Amino acid sequence: MEPIDTLGRPLKALRISVTDRCNFRCTYCMPRDVYGPDYPFLPREAILSFEEITRLVRIFTGLGVTKVRLTGGEPLLRRELPTLVRMLAAVPGLEDLALTTNGVLLPDQARDLRAAGLKRVTVSLDTLRPDRFQAMSDTDLPLSRVLAGLEAARAAGFPPLKLNCVLQRGVNDDEILDLAAFAREQGHTLRFIEFMDVGTTNGWRLESVVPAAEVHRILQARWPLEPLVTTQGAVAHEWRYGDGQGEVGLISSVTAPFCRSCDRVRLSADGHLYTCLFAGEGLDLKGFLRGGHSDADISSLLASHWKRRSDRYSELRRADTAALPRVEMSHIGG
Repeated sequence: MEPIDTLGRPLKALRISVTDRCNFRCTYCMPRDVYGPDYPFLPREAILSFEEITRLVRIFTGLGVTKVRLTGGEPLLRRELPTLVRMLAAVPGLEDLALTTNGVLLPDQARDLRAAGLKRVTVSLDTLRPDRFQAMSDTDLPLSRVLAGLEAARAAGFPPLKLNCVLQRGVNDDEILDLAAFAREQGHTLRFIEFMDVGTTNGWRLESVVPAAEVHRILQARWPLEPLVTTQGAVAHEWRYGDGQGEVGLISSVTAPFCRSCDRVRLSADGHLYTCLFAGEGLDLKGFLRGGHSDADISSLLASHWKRRSDRYSELRRADTAALPRVEMSHIGG
């Protein structure tokens, strides 16, 4: 029987971080003053193996999960990732297998990932200006490499990509129309995401949030929008351009929380399970995996854990909640 939590939410989506490492140092996720050269990233033996991940996915699908998304850190830094994709694609009951990446390594891996059974790719793209890109991502890697990754995904046969843009007031909010125009021209679906207080190191301030309603007004004034029906568990309000040239999504987790429809759970690279993006503690599944417990034991544990879930941080957010201890976004993939 599929578990239901205390607010009546089913368990349908699993996000899996396959590494805590990244080749970017974006200020809203892994600022370099925290994640510097001496930062103690996880040793390989502390990270879940492909076999352990696949075992957990089989157990989760038995509880009703139909969607899995691979994240990081930067997931394409995990060695032999197509092998994991191939293993997961063979799990019965899994309907959707996707990946979120910064795109830099896609030129080398897109074709192998597609051949292995990956169905969809989402690429983070916060700016189209090369100098701003390097400042925001704090990397020497060029924007052109990300754009090449988009083309590589297209050439590999992936369906239209989703592009995620985290907007910050005074940082990149002057590019809303430029980013939307780019996505329209390239046939991608852009999703504007409100800057969130994920973790404790990104310097979040409410004043830095660009409300989704404001983004909608800007887009609507340039290209009339028509609302689309939101599917169960979707985090974005989706709109179709009135001229038929694509769609755009707005993710408003700060100004218009969607906690009541959240059906997802997150697994960190070291095997901790988090039932909320803003959780302070996770359930150590790795200990159960490596402790000799049966699939039935772990399934029972997961079902019980989900049934007790009452998370609704974004509904409760106040000025002082930003100071509460929370897992960092780089550990659970956003």
